[in-house]
Amino acid sequence: MAIPVADIPIEDLSAEHCVPCSPGLLIDRDEVEMLTAQLKAMADQTRLQIVHLIDRSPAGELCVCDLTESLDLAQPTVSRHLKILTTAGLLRREQRGTWAWFSIRWDALQGLRKNAFPRGVDCSPI
Repeated sequence: MAIPVADIPIEDLSAEHCVPCSPGLLIDRDEVEMLTAQLKAMADQTRLQIVHLIDRSPAGELCVCDLTESLDLAQPTVSRHLKILTTAGLLRREQRGTWAWFSIRWDALQGLRKNAFPRGVDCSPI
């Protein structure tokens, strides 16, 4: 046993050997490309705020004009972020007259969670 730091015993594992084992199968190439695109789409502060605002909206959808006002960003900037999220398959876009309304594709978010983090699926539901 190693010398305890702050009265916490530390187990000396230096004598043990690593035994290689197979961690499982790799994610299919097409699947990993899709997951990467979805994770990259979510890996932005503004886009996370967009998804959060849509999720918290009473109707479960928001118009571009609602988002520009809430985010205090110009319409082209918000539209660019929405296009990235929609292209990644995470948002659904519906045109109503001159305005586009966006809602979350829950099936896509659940698929992302299931395929990117399969062990976490059984831990708690979305």
